[in-house]
Amino acid sequence: MKSIKELYRIGTGPSSSHTMGPRHAATIFAERNQSAASFEVTLYGSLAATGRGHLTDVAIEETLSPVAPVTIDWQPQVFLPFHPNGMRFRAFDASGKETDSWTVYSIGGGQIAEEGDREGDTPEVYGMNSLTEILDWCQRTGRTFWEYVEECEGPEIWDYLAKVWDVMQRAVERGIDREGVLPGPLCLPRRAATYHVRASGYKSNLQSRGLVFAYALAVSEENASGGEIVTAPTCGSCGVLPAVLYHLQKSRDFSDSRIYRALATAGLIGNIVKQNASISGAEVGCQGEVGVACAMAAAAANQLFGGSPAQIEYAAEMGLEHHLGMTCDPVCGLVQIPCIERNAYAAARALDANLYSAFTDGAHRVSFDRVVEAMKQTGHDLPSIYKETGEGGLAKNWEK
Repeated sequence: MKSIKELYRIGTGPSSSHTMGPRHAATIFAERNQSAASFEVTLYGSLAATGRGHLTDVAIEETLSPVAPVTIDWQPQVFLPFHPNGMRFRAFDASGKETDSWTVYSIGGGQIAEEGDREGDTPEVYGMNSLTEILDWCQRTGRTFWEYVEECEGPEIWDYLAKVWDVMQRAVERGIDREGVLPGPLCLPRRAATYHVRASGYKSNLQSRGLVFAYALAVSEENASGGEIVTAPTCGSCGVLPAVLYHLQKSRDFSDSRIYRALATAGLIGNIVKQNASISGAEVGCQGEVGVACAMAAAAANQLFGGSPAQIEYAAEMGLEHHLGMTCDPVCGLVQIPCIERNAYAAARALDANLYSAFTDGAHRVSFDRVVEAMKQTGHDLPSIYKETGEGGLAKNWEK
């Protein structure tokens, strides 16, 4: 597996696969074609179907146009075999002759890859690719998941996770202070500030849940407005993990160091899914985004409360299992409805999964790895209209 730095990417919303990935690809293509007279970019499949709502064209044009004019061709009905988020970049000289061509895919979480190489060209960091293997290692050595992360990544990972946590906190704090309407045709009002204020009026048990909702809404609304966030594991699911960790630190006074360790464990969980299945909504539906985010947050919370490796694995398993089959159906192609609300609800479910696991000794029948396999197969079986094309589910026949 790759470094968790590849999973936790700091960038701007609204979409890791439809905005961050295409911008990264356009940057590479622009750098190698500085003398081009014009560019043409063809977007395929899911990337074309919901690209306008995700600002895919804006990201590409902003990157290529300083070098040369760019035209974009949308092909939502054409799905390339390697991945639903395909892009073809072409460069031309002044005579109109093609000088370069590159087909590349945005495979989720801001990562791009060429056909046949889902992992890109970054080095492998982890020797074990399944949670079962890593759990066995923990039981043999008496160590826990975050210590495995440190062993594989080196001590410098803590500096990176400190940056990640800083960006996550700032996204929460910006989001709970902002009001108004999110950009786009839905005219969706921000709700984080209202939830935050209303939560203070309830008794402690309801207040706690209301604050978690507010924090998740805050980050997701920042993402929807193009603010700076961390993919966890994607932009569309970026509100779940920060909401849980921010709430637990504020309410339980956990130190930053313990939050970093929780982030390491959560990153390991997300990395395993990315390695063995997918975190791309265009490939496996929202189960691969919000479902994985819930599993990551559940594992992080359980660790903070002193869970054993077995209990942490169980919390993660429940977080993902109970999102199996969730469709990716963004209304108007925007990361707003139902995405923002799903982040808030998944943050609450992550805390429930943590609590449920805490009442057990960690023993259970269905392993996390088995759920990852089931998620991958479920995603394969889902019709394309339920995988970020904006053609099915809640997105179908939408009227304001």
